[in-house]
Amino acid sequence: MIRIKNIRIYSCAVLAIASMCLCAGCGGGKTSSRNTDAGYEANEDSDFRGAESLFRDAVEQGEDSVQAYRGLGIALMGQARYQEALEAFDSALSGTDDRMPETVKDILQYKITCQYRLKAYEDTLKTGEELTGMDDRLVSAYFYIGAARLNLGNMDEAEANFDYAVSLDPENYKLYLDIYSVYEEAKLSGIGDEYLQTALGIAPKTTEDHYNVGRIYFYLEEYDEAASALIVPVQEEYEPALSLMGQIYLARKDYDNARATYSQILSRNNESKDAYNGLALCAIAVSDPDTALDYIMKGLSLSGEDGKQALYFNEIVAYEKKLDFLTARDKCRTYVEMYPTDEDGAKELKFLNTRG
Repeated sequence: MIRIKNIRIYSCAVLAIASMCLCAGCGGGKTSSRNTDAGYEANEDSDFRGAESLFRDAVEQGEDSVQAYRGLGIALMGQARYQEALEAFDSALSGTDDRMPETVKDILQYKITCQYRLKAYEDTLKTGEELTGMDDRLVSAYFYIGAARLNLGNMDEAEANFDYAVSLDPENYKLYLDIYSVYEEAKLSGIGDEYLQTALGIAPKTTEDHYNVGRIYFYLEEYDEAASALIVPVQEEYEPALSLMGQIYLARKDYDNARATYSQILSRNNESKDAYNGLALCAIAVSDPDTALDYIMKGLSLSGEDGKQALYFNEIVAYEKKLDFLTARDKCRTYVEMYPTDEDGAKELKFLNTRG
């Protein structure tokens, strides 16, 4: 069975690296130097490969090691190289001292993300306990403890941690969506649905809130309600809402409106990898893989690493649609090397290894 990938429409509040401070001077004991400053700017621009090079130069040239290794870890996370990122964060932590508690807490939050992504659940628990010992109201720590416990089969304890995280931040739509995503990945979306239903009881106040309500209905596969929730943000041409509307059209197999929506995004932002990916998915859906590849190439030619994973994956899908299994397999091998924690990539390579 051929799989496709959308750029994830939820930017996990406690998984996304952009949700944390990216300034070079956060908590560091030294004034940041040229390579470190430039590296953080590259991270903010999602130029993670460029940032990696700059931070490695910063380390070699003796710049503030805590901030250089911290930034390097962020750059490696942006490339889904979680094991290397974990090592960089450990190097950053080794340079801290008792006078830098906020810096330590900040780096540990990145570290726990890497551990969880690497499925090192026992280590995730240890780091989570360290974080809660530093701050007993740290929502992300309780989220990760709950997520780790769920994956270790401790469902009751996981639920207790999730519920406590929610009690600390009860109007955080993203937190409910994050919890749902953990249950979904564990094939327990029925339980996760309960958190989404609870989130629907929050009265939306902002454009982003309305968008998040739309996301919730989308995950519940209630597409009419999702579209209704998006009326305000779509009228305001809020790009994430337009992207989600495109996905709703795709789910309904309304490819003409999906194409029109993604084209609307490109008319406002010609560097939207999400829109190129959406247009590629429309082409794949109507059995036009060559057009899909054109869109994918345009998306991949853009700067920055954010959003490219879905494009690389759907490039494989497009070659499969062309029945060019040799090229698809080569692309998939490269993909698995780039994103070793993606189970879909591993499954796809296993499938392609059976083809002639």
